[in-house]
Amino acid sequence: MTDAGIPAHLRGTLPGLDPAWSHVVRVPAAGQDSGDSTGCRSWHVLDSGPVLEQRGHEIAGTVLAVHGNPTWSYLWRSLVSASLSQADAGGPAWRIVAVDQLEMGFSERTSVARDLSQRVADLGALVDTLVPDGRIVSLGHDWGGVISLGWAVEHVDRLAAIALLNTAVHPVGGRVPAPLRLAGATGVLPAATRATTAFLDATLALARPALTPEVRAAYRAPYPTASRRRGIAGFVADIPARDDHPSTPALASIADGLRGVRAPALALWGPRDPIFSDRYLDDLVDRLPHAHVHRFEGASHLVAEDAPWAPALLDWLPSGEDRDARVPAGDDAPREAGTTFRHLGAALEDRADDPEVAIVDMSQRPPLRVSWRLLARNVERLAAGLMSSGVQAGDRVSLLIPPGPDLTASVYACLRIGAVVVVADAGLGVSGLSRAVRGAQSDLVIGERRGLTAARALGWPGRRISTRPLAAPARAALGVSTSLTDLMSDGARVLAEGAALPPHPGPDADAAVLFTSGSTGPAKGVRYSHAQLAAVRDVLAAELDLTPETGLVTGFAPFALLGPALGTRSATPAMDVSAPRTLTARAIADAVTASGASTVFLSPAAILNVDRTAGELTASDRHALSGVTKLLSTGAPVSARLLESMTALMPGATAHTPYGMTECLLVTDITLPEIHAVAHRDDAGVCVGRPVHAAEVLISALDSDGAATGAPAAESGVLGEVLVSAPHLKDSYNRLWLTDRAATRDTPGGGRWHRTGDVGHLDDEGRLWIEGRLAHVLLTHNGPLAPVGPEQEAERAAVVRRAAVVGVGPDGVQQAVAVVETRPGARRAGLAPAEVTEQVRKACGTALAAVLVVKELPTDVRHNSKIDRAAVAAWAERLLAGDRAAAPR
Repeated sequence: MTDAGIPAHLRGTLPGLDPAWSHVVRVPAAGQDSGDSTGCRSWHVLDSGPVLEQRGHEIAGTVLAVHGNPTWSYLWRSLVSASLSQADAGGPAWRIVAVDQLEMGFSERTSVARDLSQRVADLGALVDTLVPDGRIVSLGHDWGGVISLGWAVEHVDRLAAIALLNTAVHPVGGRVPAPLRLAGATGVLPAATRATTAFLDATLALARPALTPEVRAAYRAPYPTASRRRGIAGFVADIPARDDHPSTPALASIADGLRGVRAPALALWGPRDPIFSDRYLDDLVDRLPHAHVHRFEGASHLVAEDAPWAPALLDWLPSGEDRDARVPAGDDAPREAGTTFRHLGAALEDRADDPEVAIVDMSQRPPLRVSWRLLARNVERLAAGLMSSGVQAGDRVSLLIPPGPDLTASVYACLRIGAVVVVADAGLGVSGLSRAVRGAQSDLVIGERRGLTAARALGWPGRRISTRPLAAPARAALGVSTSLTDLMSDGARVLAEGAALPPHPGPDADAAVLFTSGSTGPAKGVRYSHAQLAAVRDVLAAELDLTPETGLVTGFAPFALLGPALGTRSATPAMDVSAPRTLTARAIADAVTASGASTVFLSPAAILNVDRTAGELTASDRHALSGVTKLLSTGAPVSARLLESMTALMPGATAHTPYGMTECLLVTDITLPEIHAVAHRDDAGVCVGRPVHAAEVLISALDSDGAATGAPAAESGVLGEVLVSAPHLKDSYNRLWLTDRAATRDTPGGGRWHRTGDVGHLDDEGRLWIEGRLAHVLLTHNGPLAPVGPEQEAERAAVVRRAAVVGVGPDGVQQAVAVVETRPGARRAGLAPAEVTEQVRKACGTALAAVLVVKELPTDVRHNSKIDRAAVAAWAERLLAGDRAAAPR
């Protein structure tokens, strides 16, 4: 008899675990273990195979799931349950074998000290017994990930795929994670791991959100006494914290062997893990560069408890390596036939000897003017300096620099040598910016003192470089290794000594990771290749007729760097780039005067404040603005009234309001005269015009549940999700495989497409009308209702400044509620006065269950115009339920 198996008094009391899955298996001892009197050991496993056979399902394959320390096979219960449900629904029937490692869970306790090599041998013996033939998907978490990979590299002939949750195969930086070093310290190890439940409790406390008491008790169930916790202590003791540790050679062998594995791989990661941070994910991806990766924002070490990972794994399993073949990306993405690639810095190099002005920095007093000659020289020297300091092609460089000559030189120097530029908007705030920089896992951070202070305080990854030389104490305090000034000097020296820059990166090489605004959830990193960035330049030049003589004033950060790419001078107005609404009309006029530019780019948030401050303009300012011939505002809808106010300031300008997103910076375009021409139509939403050069737009119709399930088509008058395709469409999201999958779900073949998450329709002349976000669609008894149309109607009431229409109540019978900002502003948030309610209901053709007022609707930071309807809906629901709810923020 052994002590293996779930005790009878616990069977049926473990939430989510069906006792029918629980089995005890006798396995021949392996390695240095001679076994019991019969030469065997008793393993407890969760095995869905017998249940699948009983239900008559043909098994598609086996997933071998290996837990870490101090968990047990209970960790994998959601996968077992989901796989059985999938099989019952007619999907692939995957057999899940989730083991309790010996000394752990409800498997046998022995007197054998099990090091890493022994545990890999143990697992191999179990596989030979329980799954003697067929290919296997290895799945592991924590140190179970290492052990599963140990089996995988020794059995590549049987390996179908690799799946990993937070784990590590190499002590990045030469050291194991600090919490594990502490737990393994001589004086701490026995007390923390065996004598008490401290290590177990600390691990369970990492779950986000916290585990329920019942689930926490289930994890603790196999470990009630010190003798039952001996395996926990043994695991920690076996962590190779030193080069001379007995398990160091085995770990190194697994890590090295992983580089030769070509099986499909998937990593599902919790980025808030204090043990296995993103640097361990970096190491895994370096060893498995073909792996799909998804980081579940907010998830921690126990990602299996924190995130919906099981459906993601099952979705990935059936097609394995070929699952994404129909939508090539990155190095496999085809370019349009007949296109010629011209790298992004080509125009700058063409003007390398030109003494004319390339950049005007309006943040300086007097304005700083940088010539094409000086900019080209600075880019070349900085590129050489970065290379001499060890920066290589593919390294990621986070730039925490405001728009201006330093940012421009840094961007083009990085692109020149193949380094990947990481750009996140300061408007994301400290927490959003921190998530972005950590998620990108940059190798370098270049910034001014303020940005570097944040990098140091928040522990952002990457070597730090300042824009200007710092005094020694500041340099030491911020962990700064060098400065742009010093790098340029080093670059000038190595170039003078005969060094040469490498060839330009190819069109399919990674060029940039640009982060979204975060207005529709956590900011996402968007990967662009050199070809795709060059295509952005080309479509802007072609569609907007931008030439070297045009000149740009850019009050919108994403376009602040395009001047050198287009070969035209550029100026950034004096403003706080993290708060676009700080831009004034005078600042625009000053920039136009200083640069002589005839094209102005403004964000929607900036336009609002330019309109408010127009009264400050002098006659000279107005004269300067009269020379502007094009005005562009993109990123969020801009009303005709605001555009009219801008053209009143710039009477010679044609106002454009292109539609696009970080993933595809220009999709459609419409001018103010065209907006006036469609004003008589009864289409709901905001008309954003027709697709620009080489771009395509299709609509996937919404079903009665508000899901975009319709086949993508160009039929007019159909409400659905907007799909876009263009040569300048992004490559992919950064380490967000599930998001990529959702964005390309059921898209047409023969090209790259993207589901935008926006809803709208095409009219009978091919124009696109945007009616809101898919997540904000109301599910009423009459079917899906997009919010923008009713909002526009509500805003016709003279008392309404801005409106949000949201749904309250259960899906399918939601009621529309209008939440409005009023003129004059409301003193407090709550039910609207009777006269306001009457005006809004009279103006709105949609039946409204209630009208509420707020001082200010919550909006995103970057655009100051994208209303957070989810927050508004949650507030309205609480208020109408009788709760005392604070105003939405």
